[in-house]
Amino acid sequence: MQIVEPSSPHAAQGVRPSPIGVRRAALLRNEDWLSSFLGLALILVAASVFAAGGSIKWLAVAPQKWSHASDVLQQLRLNGVRYAALFAVWALLLGAAAAALGLGAVKFWRAFAPVFLVTAAIYFLGLWDQAAHYNLEPPLVALALGLLFSNSFGVPRWLDPGLRVELYIKVGIVLLGASLPLTLLAWAGPVAILQAAIVSLITFGVIYAVATRLGLDRRLAATLGTGGAVCGVSGAIAIGGAVGAKKQDISVAISLVVVWAIVMIFVLPLAARALGLSTGVAGAWIGTSEFADAAGLAAAQTYGGYAGNVAGISGHPDAAVTAFTLMKVIGRDMWIGVWAFVLSLIAATRWERTGIESRSGAGEIWKRFPKFVVGFLLASLLVTWFASGYAYGEYKTSVLPGLVAPLQALRTWAFTFAFLSIGLTTRVRELVAVGARPFLAFTAGAAVNVLLGLFLSTRVFGAFWSGLGQ
Repeated sequence: MQIVEPSSPHAAQGVRPSPIGVRRAALLRNEDWLSSFLGLALILVAASVFAAGGSIKWLAVAPQKWSHASDVLQQLRLNGVRYAALFAVWALLLGAAAAALGLGAVKFWRAFAPVFLVTAAIYFLGLWDQAAHYNLEPPLVALALGLLFSNSFGVPRWLDPGLRVELYIKVGIVLLGASLPLTLLAWAGPVAILQAAIVSLITFGVIYAVATRLGLDRRLAATLGTGGAVCGVSGAIAIGGAVGAKKQDISVAISLVVVWAIVMIFVLPLAARALGLSTGVAGAWIGTSEFADAAGLAAAQTYGGYAGNVAGISGHPDAAVTAFTLMKVIGRDMWIGVWAFVLSLIAATRWERTGIESRSGAGEIWKRFPKFVVGFLLASLLVTWFASGYAYGEYKTSVLPGLVAPLQALRTWAFTFAFLSIGLTTRVRELVAVGARPFLAFTAGAAVNVLLGLFLSTRVFGAFWSGLGQ
């Protein structure tokens, strides 16, 4: 029987809404689908303007390299109207998504305004000509500033509607698809999936084995293992529900994912820099070893910023983010539905009193599948199809600067919104009380994850990742 909320007009009349209407309403309340709609809408508008002989470069404004404060003031004087227009567009699109999610557009706008202003300041700082020397990459600065503020002063409640980490990061990932043509996905995807499969299976096995050996419940062990091996927070939530884990068990897994994801944001780029890895190899290592999309993108974008600014770092700056995306989004995230289905079957048939029932295969897999990956693939398809009518030389001189580059700038804005929001929503006190046994189990998997990821990225598939973007 379909339950109708009392506030619905159908409820008062005793009429059930149509299944199509229910599905449409559910679609508009799904953050994955909303992020896909927003990202694809921006790409379609950009492509339409470009096809008409124009470009959205005017709107997709971004800071330029500067040396002195006077340079920043000059940029703001010249481009102040453009920044205001960019804020208005982001506020309109994201505010519509916030309204669909039930947050309220006005509440979102009030909270988003300071997020945008701080993000702009961080973006400018990252373009300082001494930023690389002091390791002031925007992702790290955004995260560190957010952590410092939230754990020292606290974040006012009115700011909460503007701290939409998942929405920002997923919109950014969809926009990322515009710079990754299907030919690249077809070429690099199998390698990414193979490397991700090796690491995911071994990492899950290590966490699960250590957790059960330490006496933890199998459902908690499976939740911890999947959070570390496949899809971070989303994986912990999906698998926890699939195997019937307790609510507190899911919270423990999420806390450990967040702790280690934040640690890896700082450790992996610095370790890769010390090892002198190329951007493609470092991006693959980060994609194999990080536990969350937003954290991994922060680390990969940070390392990409070293290219051309730090001696000994070779490769194209975008190769780090590209390799990370192939490893994490294509290699790991898209399998979460399959993992949820398989583990739910194991829990229902082999583990005692899970309190769950096995569900149909295809339906359960699709239910758990991260829908923003669909948006990412559609974005890649759209730009690939659009660019197919241009010769390579025309693509480099016309399509890349006129269509792809502005979308990349918008992507950077979205990612930086997310990095700042991560810091502002992370409470260190809430992360430390997870217990020694879960911490040891997850840490054992994290250690294996990092070392195995480094070996595969540098030794087994090193030549492949080094050639990415060349």
